[in-house]
Parts: sequence; structure tokens; C-alpha cells
Amino acid sequence: MNLDTFTRRTALAALLACGCPGAHAQSDKPLRLVVPLAAGSTVDAVARAIAPGFGKATGHPVVVENIVGAGGIPGTSQIVKAPKDGLTLGMISSNHVINPGIYKTIPYDSLKDITPIAVLATVPLVLVVNPTLPVKNVNELLDHAKANPGKLNYGSAGNGSTLHLAGELLISETGIDMKHVPYRGTGPLITDLIGGQVQLGFVSISQVAPQIKAGALRALAISTPTRSAALPDVPTLAEAGVRKYSFDAWIALIGPAGLPKAIVDADHAAIKAALASPEAQAAVAAQGLNILHIGPDLAPAFFQSETTKHQRLVKQSGATLD
Repeated sequence: MNLDTFTRRTALAALLACGCPGAHAQSDKPLRLVVPLAAGSTVDAVARAIAPGFGKATGHPVVVENIVGAGGIPGTSQIVKAPKDGLTLGMISSNHVINPGIYKTIPYDSLKDITPIAVLATVPLVLVVNPTLPVKNVNELLDHAKANPGKLNYGSAGNGSTLHLAGELLISETGIDMKHVPYRGTGPLITDLIGGQVQLGFVSISQVAPQIKAGALRALAISTPTRSAALPDVPTLAEAGVRKYSFDAWIALIGPAGLPKAIVDADHAAIKAALASPEAQAAVAAQGLNILHIGPDLAPAFFQSETTKHQRLVKQSGATLD
């Protein structure tokens, strides 16, 4: 790592920690923030909302770069191979801990080859049904599924996606029998949910809030342990009777393995400051996210726990990708 960069980032960590003037000193070197997902995705929207404040706090102009394909593996490969100077970081989703179970080979270790900096937010999912399905709540859905084993179809954004695993967890916790229908993305899934080709599915709240409001879809429950401010009248699955159910997607900031602690601490402080900006708060609210403040001390354990949980669900689902 360049000595000047290390010295500057070490000083920045101390300045951010004490709130001293000068912590936001600028540099000509850009900070590359890799998003291994498509432009317009939830992760991308958050990255672009946070980038100005993150750049101000770190002293580097931030350039958001989308590198798409194969569940985020190509983009993450560039993050893990980056120099350990903190000038290439990644904003990733929970797909990161799903991929090892569904892809035959991955050119990095999802835990050993990264430095977790912060888990920023969770993405609550909403369980929706087509209004023609004769159920008004979760108990009625479970009763209907048990009376009609194998006849309900639940859709997802693809094999091994978070939406798929959310459905698998519902099956695991309730013992119901449903058929999984994978789509190539959330857009086609929502179209067929409205059209009735599939009866139900888990979808991020921001993507179906207008359809729920218009009555084109019926919201039954939220996947997270707490309700969403975006749909305050919709109970959680735990409140609705599936007491052990808890599932969400999430967004995290990572760097390559071996990132110096001074840089990690500085970036954690900077991302917290960026998240507090009005622009970031508005983006978070628009996406229906719940802010987390899991820093570098606890983030590695979070990644390990989420890997164990998701790999169990992947195995249960039988999902694989080439």
C-alpha cells in the first residue's frame, strides 16, 4: 500500500473518531465503490445516495462502478483482488453468502478473502398474493396450502435468489408444500404475480408498494422481525403466527482481506456519517430499508452467521447454477 495513502487514512481515522476539523480533507485520488449488481437495483440506489457524503468524509471523490453478472461474482472478484489501500471497496448484498452454495466454482472465498467494514441496512420483504387467491391473512394462506398440497406456485427472481430462499424458509417453518417458479429477475415475477400465473411470492417492499396500494396485489406479512414503516399496517410473519420466521436481504460495505484497521475504522466512521445525510435518509426511506449499525467488530460474525443460515436454505432448496 502507498505510504502516503496509509498515513493520510490513519490520520483520517483519528480525526473522524474525535470529530476534529480537517477530517474531510480532499484528495485527487478517487475511491472506487464497486457495486456487483445492476444500475437501478436497491444496492445501487443506496450506493449512489451515500457516495457524495462518503466521499466528503473520506477525503476522496467516490466513483460508483456497476459490474454485473453471475450473481455479483465478477464484481466481487475485483474487490477481493484490489490493493489494500482502501481505494477500492464494494457495496454488496446478501447474494454474497448465497453464491457459494449455488455456483460450482467461485474464484474467491466469500469469508476469508474480504474485510467486512459495515452492514448498512436490511431489506424487508413482503409476502404478497394475487387477490384472486381466497386468503386474507397468513393463517388462511397456510390452511389453503395444507388443503391443496403442491397446488400453490410461489415465484422468485431466480434459483437461489433471496426471494427464493425466503419462500424456502416459509416452507421449512410451516411444513406446507408449494412449487417454486423461478423468473429472470423481479420485473417478470411481479408481472406474473399480478396476472395470476403464480399465486404468491416474497418481493422487496419498494418494488410492489404501488401495486399493493392499487389492489393489484395483497400484502399478507413482512419477513423481518419488526414491521416496516413503508407498510405499517402489515404484520410480520412472526406476529401472524409463524413465530420463528425471520428473513431479510441486506447491504454491506466490504474491502479486500487484510485491509489495515486504520482504514477500516475510518471507512466505518465515514459511512455512518454518510448514512446520516438527508439524501441518504431519503434514499433509504424510498427503498423501504431498515438502517443497521453493525461495524467492523461485529460484521465478521454477522457474515459467518448469515452464511450458515443461507447455505442451509440453499441445500434445502436444491438450487444450483452453472
